[in-house]
Amino acid sequence: MTDAVDATPASRPRRTRGDRSRRDRSRAEATVRRLERRIPYYDLLDEEGLDRIEEHADRILAEIGIEVWGDDEAIRLFRDAGATVDGQRLRFDPGLIRSIVTATAPQQFVQHARDPERSVTIGGDHTVFAPGYGMPFVRDLDRGRRYGTMADFDELVRLNHTLEWTHHSGLVTCEPTDVPVNKRHLDMVATHLRCSTKPLLGAITAPDRALDSIEMARIVFGADRLETDCVIMGNINVNSPLVFDGQVTQVISHYAAANQGMVICPFILGGAMGPVTPAGAVAQAHAEAMVGVALTQLVRPGAPAIYGNFLTTMSLRSGAPTFGTPEAGLAYFAVGQLARRLRIPVRCGGSFTSAKLPDAQAAQESATSLSTAMMSGANFVLHAAGWLEGGLVMDYEKLVLDNDRLGMTHHLFQGLAVDDNGFAMDGFHEVGPGSHFLGSAHTLANYETAYYEATFADSASWEQWREEGEQDARQRANTDWKKRLAAYEEPSLPDDVDEALTEFIETTKAASEDAWY
Repeated sequence: MTDAVDATPASRPRRTRGDRSRRDRSRAEATVRRLERRIPYYDLLDEEGLDRIEEHADRILAEIGIEVWGDDEAIRLFRDAGATVDGQRLRFDPGLIRSIVTATAPQQFVQHARDPERSVTIGGDHTVFAPGYGMPFVRDLDRGRRYGTMADFDELVRLNHTLEWTHHSGLVTCEPTDVPVNKRHLDMVATHLRCSTKPLLGAITAPDRALDSIEMARIVFGADRLETDCVIMGNINVNSPLVFDGQVTQVISHYAAANQGMVICPFILGGAMGPVTPAGAVAQAHAEAMVGVALTQLVRPGAPAIYGNFLTTMSLRSGAPTFGTPEAGLAYFAVGQLARRLRIPVRCGGSFTSAKLPDAQAAQESATSLSTAMMSGANFVLHAAGWLEGGLVMDYEKLVLDNDRLGMTHHLFQGLAVDDNGFAMDGFHEVGPGSHFLGSAHTLANYETAYYEATFADSASWEQWREEGEQDARQRANTDWKKRLAAYEEPSLPDDVDEALTEFIETTKAASEDAWY
């Protein structure tokens, strides 16, 4: 065969450990890049299909209604806006909720970070990646699966701060179960503010915890800053189907009143909290998300809000949630189109998987979940990295493995360059027919940025792989996160701000007894 590739050791370029070390250093020094998509969305439905979903969402709101449990003020706001109220059941004439949302909800907004270079735009063609959220357990290759502690939480916040391709710090990177439930939010928010300069989320599990988070943001960003800028956001779930708990609506109201962002996210497993048919589940999610966003606008017109979505399938045999399924992907596509019709930012899911380890199942399900979310036009992607075991586990190795996948996504969404450099005519003139481009001036000028080089993929020879210990991707990821933590440098707060933050936390903790529920 005359066209066989010569794979002898003498002719094959050899990647050395030194090459990996140089790449590691360059990535550690990189500043996270903003992601603005330059490729199209995938529009699944035509206008008639979108009209039908909106029609059925309106029917749900008018015929079935939404219940608000235990928040008379939220009920009053909706009544004054035109809702029909029967106790805690609210019904809305077709188009009413949509008109509230589209009148004042911003199409996009900036969430400001402690480091202005890390501030992010949410909405439009922009996408923001945030790590996994809410996991009670953590796992890594050395220490195994365990309940999360404050020490784990601290490590994960610092580790996420080093990641090149996540733009956001999130909040509950794991639950620190060794800290009282009613006080752990103070330590968590403070850790994000002290140990990372990426934007963050605040507490949402009780109204007073939301207020504490907002006050801590005021201490760090300045008392007046919040009146003009979004610096902290809350992410809430609807009690699907069709219920807003009063604790949740009060949290929504607190963030909106302070001019801070709210992510309104229905939580629907098809067959449990919504119908098994995707169209019905999407109509339900649309109705629920619109009502939550509308509440932010009734509290404070123009308050930043994100139309959220957590809609996946479940095993109808076992009741366990399933991820990366085609039905969930179809729902993402529809939700993205509906949000664009409302002209508001949309949150979709990230690297979801039911796998117990970062294995082939995790890779397949996570890649499918992330890809469909990105094709749908997601602006805010929570759980973009680290998610395992249906959201029960934050995995250290998967956190950095997913970060690598996010880097590939960044490069894909830059689109195809069709400028003079992209067409490489100078290279063609230099090389001519029958030669190769490897040593050409064009290649040498572009080789560092031409392709995304995956951190954990191994393209070396079998012999070299064997010499380097026969490591798989998980083992390489284990080495990577340890290097990152070893090289981490804390972005310190000014002394007076740090002291004020400490005083607020100590005073707030002292005002109540510890509670573990």
